[in-house]
Amino acid sequence: MTFRNATRRDLPAVLALLADEDQVLDPASIVVGEAHERAFAAIEADARNEMLVLTDGTDGADETAEANEVDEVVLGCLQLTYIPGLGQNGQERAVVEAVRVRADRRGAGLGAELMRLAVERARERGCGLVQLTSSKRRTAAHRFYERLGFARSHEGFKLQLKP
Repeated sequence: MTFRNATRRDLPAVLALLADEDQVLDPASIVVGEAHERAFAAIEADARNEMLVLTDGTDGADETAEANEVDEVVLGCLQLTYIPGLGQNGQERAVVEAVRVRADRRGAGLGAELMRLAVERARERGCGLVQLTSSKRRTAAHRFYERLGFARSHEGFKLQLKP
């Protein structure tokens, strides 16, 4: 397994994971739109954002890692955003978004490993808190996060803005 920053080449696989969490979609069937391209470029260019993937590939230690990336299967993904703030004694907080594991690979501990690695990354950066939101409909995901030590500490609110 490899945990790494997503590359542009991973974008269709990441979008496939985000499009339907209950089935495996072929990344080749995903249309990557202009808005996706812009968003990915912005994430990639921003030191406070990381789109991360867990793949079945090599650890990237050899010279053929880039070539092997073509054959890698993206098994999971998440986005980490680091937010500075005055709370937590001025420490950054890490916000976890878009956590997905391929439907056919769930139950093998990949999600727990993905989250463990994300928390470790936030800790290494000096964050004082890792937070996430999850749709109220995703009760299995809520149990998963609680098993990992996350607590239901707040009620979340969203306001959809229409163009």
